[in-house]
Amino acid sequence: MKGNVIVGQSGGPTAAINSSLAGVYRTAKDRGAGKVYGMLHGIQGLLQERYVDLAEFIITELDAELLKRTPAAFLGSCRYKLPGIHENKAVYEKIFSILDKLEIEAFIYIGGNDSMDTIKKLSDYAIVTGHSTRFIGCPKTIDNDLSLTDHTPGFGSAAKYIGTSVKEIIRDSFCLEYEKGLVSIVEIMGRNAGWLTGAAALARGEDCAGPDLIYLPELPFDIEKFALKVRELLSKKSSVVVAVSEGIRLEDGRYVCELGQSVDFVDAFGHRQLSGTANYLVSYIAGEIGCKTRAIELSSLQRAASHCASRVDILEAYQVGGAAVKAADEGDSGKMVILNRLSDDPYQSGTELKDVHKIANDEKLVPRSWVNEDGNYVTDAFVNYVRPLIQGDVSPVMVDGIPRHLFRPM
Repeated sequence: MKGNVIVGQSGGPTAAINSSLAGVYRTAKDRGAGKVYGMLHGIQGLLQERYVDLAEFIITELDAELLKRTPAAFLGSCRYKLPGIHENKAVYEKIFSILDKLEIEAFIYIGGNDSMDTIKKLSDYAIVTGHSTRFIGCPKTIDNDLSLTDHTPGFGSAAKYIGTSVKEIIRDSFCLEYEKGLVSIVEIMGRNAGWLTGAAALARGEDCAGPDLIYLPELPFDIEKFALKVRELLSKKSSVVVAVSEGIRLEDGRYVCELGQSVDFVDAFGHRQLSGTANYLVSYIAGEIGCKTRAIELSSLQRAASHCASRVDILEAYQVGGAAVKAADEGDSGKMVILNRLSDDPYQSGTELKDVHKIANDEKLVPRSWVNEDGNYVTDAFVNYVRPLIQGDVSPVMVDGIPRHLFRPM
């Protein structure tokens, strides 16, 4: 590489997102890049000319290893929707003037569906104007809903945390007995895609029966049938554990969480904040059955638990970061790196490039065949798909009994 590289992180963070950042940095330097800049808070920060030289933070190999083990977006993230080129050309002129000033040869954006929309628009503008900067998307999302890729870095670690946590919740739920039983409802992230919620089934094994019910947002949710099923289960056992997606909806399209306290926050991409699904359902079950209930919202923990990261996930995140730089260096633009599964046993994967126009603003949902006929559990095919992605551990660097992270003053 003869010029410089700039990299940004966008959307919801993961326990593996900084491993991709480390992969971008190391590969860019190995290929001769002059400087590797990091946008502070993604494209939104770049528009404000907020960026850093990553060489100021990644000085030693230990720094690089700490970065891989640091949760959340080291550079800061954003949810900024670029306008269409025809809507606000001045925004693009400003971005490209900044790229020219920094002598940027490759622009790498680590993110999910909305981030790939940014790569699509910037690469289109570069084509229209004949600009030489190359734009490559690097996949990241715990939701695992990017199309064309077998899976996304970040998902494996989140799935590992969810399977572990649900297993611990099941163990805890049998400690105490209540006259009418106990129902614990675990709310898991996932607006339209149920990959994370389905990962609750990983808790099932020789030493654990797994959750009793799992509800994904891909299928309509029937509250009355749900209550009947819970009542039936309580007639046979003292404790019931249910995993639900935050995005489960009724037949008429309303989110279950909207039946309780209304949340009015909507982000730049029109996504309404979803929260309170488990709280509403435990109140409903308590009213219908009169049993003891608990609502457990995993919330940010499922995407920030680097202490429970999957080794496979961390290695693949680093791999796609490096592959993004390699693609840009070899002349590609308007593409996203994808992961191809080559085999399950032993598990092997490789990278390819796909046109970002076929990925941006699309969602990969859980296939209907991977959910049981009653719509309240995932099949073995789902579990077999996820299990290779959670294998192995990445030991934290412990200092005074607490994991050490790579720190960037805000």
